[in-house]
Amino acid sequence: MTPQRVVIDTNVLISASLSPAGAPAQIVHRVLAHHILVFSDATFSELKTRLWKPKFDRYLSLETRTALLHDFNAAAYWVKVSPELAAQRFSRDADDDMFIHAAMASGAAILISGDLDLLVLAKQLKNQALDICTPASALTVISSEK
Repeated sequence: MTPQRVVIDTNVLISASLSPAGAPAQIVHRVLAHHILVFSDATFSELKTRLWKPKFDRYLSLETRTALLHDFNAAAYWVKVSPELAAQRFSRDADDDMFIHAAMASGAAILISGDLDLLVLAKQLKNQALDICTPASALTVISSEK
């Protein structure tokens, strides 16, 4: 199996951190072990911003959050998104376009998200060789590649 580049939405990465037994955690572990996690400056910035919100203080220590950001940063394939690509709109929520931009700029085959604004684009972007799927369906897609 050739490792594929994979973009994982912020909501999935945070869910994986909060619930280590769920589908988000399973797919994040599988991607980190067998594939290539992709970040752009925009997607990583969103992760940092969201992870540092006070609402997570009860669930994740500052040390844990720092370690997560360090580890994701170190493990990731970093991609630059051209201004032309960054100007393209795909989602009804423009804030979600950064994940599609990162996937397209890196040639990622899979974008994993729990966000309906991204999931509704699955058929439209399948033509561009990008599979947008939930963490649970990504487990099936990625495990079938073995």
